[in-house]
Amino acid sequence: MARYRTQSIEFKRQVAQEYLAGETLHGLSKRHDIQRQLIRVWVRKYEEGALDEDAQAADLIQEYEARIAALERLVGKQAVGDR
Repeated sequence: MARYRTQSIEFKRQVAQEYLAGETLHGLSKRHDIQRQLIRVWVRKYEEGALDEDAQAADLIQEYEARIAALERLVGKQAVGDR
């Protein structure tokens, strides 16, 4: 079964910028080992500003995950102290 790679928002943005700067789809596809159609999708999203929205959402998720981890540590300390 095929395995899918997930690329970071920064990587997608970088590839889109390289394409818009004049790099060919074929060259980008070969260098980064990704499909040309995927590059087209990323360029369209980049032009629409969707990658910026994705980056903001990813930042928000990281903040939430950090807060959850802090709260879990606090709950763990309280559980140990109650014994």
